[in-house]
Amino acid sequence: MLYLTLFLTALVSATLLPSSSEVLMTTMITQGQVNLFWLWCVATLGNVLGSCINYWLGTQVVRFQDKKWFPVSEQALTKAKQNFDKYGVYSLLLAWVPIIGDPLTVVGGIFRVRFVIFLALVTFSKGARYVAVLAFAVGLDRVI
Repeated sequence: MLYLTLFLTALVSATLLPSSSEVLMTTMITQGQVNLFWLWCVATLGNVLGSCINYWLGTQVVRFQDKKWFPVSEQALTKAKQNFDKYGVYSLLLAWVPIIGDPLTVVGGIFRVRFVIFLALVTFSKGARYVAVLAFAVGLDRVI
C-alpha cells in the first residue's frame, strides 16, 4: 500500500498540482524497511507518467489558442517557442526542477517534441533526481 501511495504522490507531483513525493520517500526510508530499488522504480515511474500527462495536455491545449478565453496570447506562445527552440529539447533535462520542470513538460507537448525523445530525457531527469533523494534519505537515516 505504501508503494501505491508513493506512486500516486509521485504522479501528482509531476503534474501542475502541488504534492511532494520526496518527503514521502524520505519518510518511508527513515521509518522502516523498504527496498530502495523498488522505491526508486515506483517513484520514477509515477513521476514520469505524470510528466506524460502534462505532455498530452500540452498537445491538446493548442487546439484552443484561437478562442478568446485562451489564457496565453499568440505573442507569448511565439516567445515561448523561440525560447524553447533557443535552449532546445535538452531543456527537458530540467524537468526535475521544482516550479519550472512541470510547465516544461507541458511546453514539450505544445511544441510536439518527439515523444520518444521526450520520454528519454524526462525519464533520465526524474530518475536522477530520485537517486539524489534516495542518497540524501539513506544518509539521513544513518544520522537518525
